[in-house]
Amino acid sequence: MASRKVGVFFSRKFKGRDWPILGDRFKDFPEVFGELLSHPRVAFYEPEPVSEELLLKVHSPSLLETVKPAWHYEGGRITVGGCVEALEKIWTGEIVSAVVLSVAAGHHAGPDRSWGGTYISSFGPAVVNLRGKYGVQRFAILDTDSHHADGDRAMFRGDRNVLHVCFCSQSQVEEEGLKVDVDVGWKTTDEAYLKLVEEEFISRAESFKPDVVLHSLGYDTCQGDYGDRGLTPGFFPKLALKVKAFTDKACQGRYLIAIMGGSNPQTASYIIPEIVKVLLGEG
Repeated sequence: MASRKVGVFFSRKFKGRDWPILGDRFKDFPEVFGELLSHPRVAFYEPEPVSEELLLKVHSPSLLETVKPAWHYEGGRITVGGCVEALEKIWTGEIVSAVVLSVAAGHHAGPDRSWGGTYISSFGPAVVNLRGKYGVQRFAILDTDSHHADGDRAMFRGDRNVLHVCFCSQSQVEEEGLKVDVDVGWKTTDEAYLKLVEEEFISRAESFKPDVVLHSLGYDTCQGDYGDRGLTPGFFPKLALKVKAFTDKACQGRYLIAIMGGSNPQTASYIIPEIVKVLLGEG
């Protein structure tokens, strides 16, 4: 691997806005990164909006016409642009892993429908772009937001080169174990959740042999947030550490984390720098 740098993708346009569902959760960024701002192995990027041409490769024209008039559409395009850029930089070796701070885009956006604060797809365009430019095929997607990733599931349904494991409120195994939902329970513990990730995602991903791992990491599961499942703030760096250990063995550390649900600014300000430290091997 040419570089062991960690990329952080964040737009200052995310600050000071009351984003749907999320509010102004990044109000203290990027200042909360502190010494990481000058760390020699952390690369900060100001992402550009994704092109509508690329969006139309995964979304219907009617969906885009519905979401384009909304004030938050530009923020969503910047988020998706960050995911596209991050995944490409990971693949080419400019960085080894990345954290993308997100608004108005994500896992509730399918080809023809979107809702729940995520109005265009983060991972769909990133996957299509990497496949088109570099011929990369196998992607493992882990979703640990509190809610079912219905948009991503619709986006990748029938794609046998995508493993999609969603930790939510239902249990289901489809497509010969390539599309899986795991019921984590309304209240759980850090230890019980991490054990499920080991059993239901990592064990499947080991057999799947992905080229890269994409992770929708929602912290809405944290105590006191809107999808509270009883997890502590300390859970999230531990989760990233577990998945990183797998990617280091399975796919040369290629690991993209998109920060999904969660509205508490204090939780974001704690967990995201800690996750970057984990990706650096310093957490």
